[in-house]
Amino acid sequence: MRLATFAVDTPFGERSRVGVVDEDAYLDVTTGYAALLDADGDASPYELATTIAPSDMLAFLERGERAMAAARRVAEAFTDGDTDEWDGRRLRFDAADVRLLSPLPRPNSLRDAMVYEEHVRNSFDEGDIPDVWYERPIYYKGNHEAIVHPGEDVVWPDYSEEMDYELELAAVIGKRGRDIPVEDAEAYIAGYTVFNDFSARDTQFREMEATLGPAKGKDFANGLGPYLTTVDAIDIRDVEMTARVNDEVWSAGTPGTMHHTFEEIVAYVSDSETLQPGDVIGSGTVGQGCGLELGRSLSDGDVIELEVDGIGTLRNRIRTD
Repeated sequence: MRLATFAVDTPFGERSRVGVVDEDAYLDVTTGYAALLDADGDASPYELATTIAPSDMLAFLERGERAMAAARRVAEAFTDGDTDEWDGRRLRFDAADVRLLSPLPRPNSLRDAMVYEEHVRNSFDEGDIPDVWYERPIYYKGNHEAIVHPGEDVVWPDYSEEMDYELELAAVIGKRGRDIPVEDAEAYIAGYTVFNDFSARDTQFREMEATLGPAKGKDFANGLGPYLTTVDAIDIRDVEMTARVNDEVWSAGTPGTMHHTFEEIVAYVSDSETLQPGDVIGSGTVGQGCGLELGRSLSDGDVIELEVDGIGTLRNRIRTD
């Protein structure tokens, strides 16, 4: 199952919805579940649906398995069907008629690991990887307020002249947990999405000379999307990942080359620390998955597309004003 967050126009302004992806349409989970509860004979179907399967993705994830089960019922009942509304409320929306948002427009938190050996080796001037990298999945904390939606332009910060993309995946946490064993970690992941860790390389390297960061070199834009694919619907170890710039393939890879798995990352992060629904954890960049490794840079007006099989294509344009 693939989930989306999309915005619709209402008499009260733009409002977001959680939807099940149905080819070129989105099924409003809250309304669809209300229709099913109504058919079950519930006296207050919409009120109950908004409680169990709310229209905000963070709140949806906080409801846990009850919300996911509701979304699955909606997918089974209305996918490829002819039901467009219930009780005067729109149930099915054509993708062309709404604004697609990041599946998690405001994550609870954002972490990004660095677990692809080829990328790490290419990123160190002398190719000498510290021993600690092999021992544990090192990560930094990013800016969860700076989420870039699919199709949205990225305005490059005026303090940087070196623009870069990063081809990554991200796991979205769906259940609260602490001190999680590796063998249990997958149960805490709600699903996966595409992550573009936009990087102001000149600023990043300059500030990291002080042995802290990245900070301003990363925190201005984090692309997530287009969809959140649930764990049961994808084999994340085998998916193909591709980066295109202006329709030219620059990068390709697979998560199968991760030195530390997502389960190992989740276990490590949760050691004496509580993970919450809506936390986002990036994998880091696949080998050859950024301009830095290729000796290439982005330019004003470039269109970057990151595609991951089973999730979709995250498309953004760079501009400098």
